[in-house]
Amino acid sequence: MLRTLGGIATISGLLVVLVYQVTRPIIAENQRVRTERAVFQVVPGAVAKRDFVLTDQGLQLAGGGAQGETVYAAYDDAGQLKGVAFPGAAQGYADVIQFLFGYDPACQCVVGIRVLKSTETPGLGDKIEKDPAFLANFQSLDARLSADGSGLANPIETVKHGTKTDSWQIDAISGATISSNATGRALNQAAQRLVPAVHRSLDLLQSPPQS
Repeated sequence: MLRTLGGIATISGLLVVLVYQVTRPIIAENQRVRTERAVFQVVPGAVAKRDFVLTDQGLQLAGGGAQGETVYAAYDDAGQLKGVAFPGAAQGYADVIQFLFGYDPACQCVVGIRVLKSTETPGLGDKIEKDPAFLANFQSLDARLSADGSGLANPIETVKHGTKTDSWQIDAISGATISSNATGRALNQAAQRLVPAVHRSLDLLQSPPQS
């Protein structure tokens, strides 16, 4: 019986490894396609992208062993930089919500948002994914650099529904305050890190992707 159980365990382990090896490239390709689609959704007019990582030395082209947070430079069909997309995450009501944000260096503003992963309450917290009025906050949200270029001039913040007075504020959704606040925190934390790096590396980012 012990030999039989041992054989079954060995075979089961081998099957798990085999399934992992077979499905890993499929999962990676699906993830690549989903990410590409999300980049083009949060950066209007983009049809091509290049991947960069934020390292201790600044933005570098992805690959070649570079490790860091991923930033996606997005280009139009003429190879002109339309903007960048960068990830952000913050604790929501149910779990951590993962986002992708679009940023246009020309206007120094956020131009798009996409929820990549969320388990927020259906009908309430998940409104951050589809409520038109809430999504309108991210069509031209002020994300200007500070005078010294070390961060944002004004921290992005979520305010109570109907009390927005400034262009860097996010008008929350009534009944979904926790999810709305998570969106603001995720965007502000990510933008404070990544927007200064984007502007320091504009020459690199503006070189078009190779066809």
